Amino acid sequence: MNGTPSVAGKPQRRGIYVVPAIFTLGNMALGFYSLTRALAGDFIPAAMAVIIGHILDVFDGKVARWTNTASGFGVELDSLADFLTFCVAPAFLMFRMVLQNVHPWGLPVSILFVGCGALRLARFNTKTQYGEPKPSHFTGLPTPAAGGMLAIFALLDTALQLDLPMRSLKVVAAQVPVFHRFVPAIMFLLAVLMVSDVRYSTFKNLKLLRPRSLRALVLIGMTILMIYVYPQNMVFIFYVAYIVWGLVDYFLLGRSRRPRAPDQKTA
Repeated sequence: MNGTPSVAGKPQRRGIYVVPAIFTLGNMALGFYSLTRALAGDFIPAAMAVIIGHILDVFDGKVARWTNTASGFGVELDSLADFLTFCVAPAFLMFRMVLQNVHPWGLPVSILFVGCGALRLARFNTKTQYGEPKPSHFTGLPTPAAGGMLAIFALLDTALQLDLPMRSLKVVAAQVPVFHRFVPAIMFLLAVLMVSDVRYSTFKNLKLLRPRSLRALVLIGMTILMIYVYPQNMVFIFYVAYIVWGLVDYFLLGRSRRPRAPDQKTA
C-alpha cells in the first residue's frame, strides 16, 4: 500500500524523516571513521569518533520525538549504527591498543564484546517490534555506554602515554594504568552487563533545566565547571559512575523491589 505514513491516524510528511536519519547516519559514519583511525594506529581520533557518535545517538532519538517521526525504520537504522559505532569500533580499538598482545584471551574477549552488543540491540528491537510499553529504565547496559567507556579510556591512556598536554585529575590519571592492566576483564564485565537484567537509567525524567532548589542549581553549575576544566576526566567519571551505579542499584538497592517468592507450606 503506497501512502503517507501516519502515527495515531495523523499523516506525516515524508521529508521530515531525513532529519533524524542524518544524525543516525552521522553516527554510523563516525563508527567507520573510528575503525580506519584505529587500523592506522591513531587511537585518539578513533576514540573521539566514538564519543561524538554517542552525542549524535542521544540527539537522533530526541529529534525523532520532537518532530514526531519515530518509526520502525528509524529503530532498525539506529541499531545498525549503534552496532558499528559502539560495538565493533570500540572492540577493534581495544584489540589494536591492548588485546592483540594478550594471548590467548585478546581475540575471544573482543568477539564476546561484539556478540553481546549485537544480542543487546536485538533484544531491544524485539521488544520494540512487538509493541511492549517503554519502561522507565534500560534492561542491560546500553551499547553507547559500554562503547563510550572503552573509548574514553583509550583517549586518556594514549594521551598519558604520549605525554600530551592535558589537564588531568590525579585520581583519574592514577586509575588509567590500572584500567589498562585489566582491559580483558573489564571488557568481559561490560559484555556481560549488556545482556544482563541490570537496570540502567534512561534519564528521561531528569529535568536539569528546572532545578527545584538552590543546592541543585549549585551542583549543576559545579558539574558544568568541572567539565569545562577537565573534560576528558569528567567524561571518564560519568561513564564509570553510570556503570557502577547500575550494579549498586541492582545488587543492593534493588532487592527491595524484587518480588518475593510465596512461602511454601509443608504438609
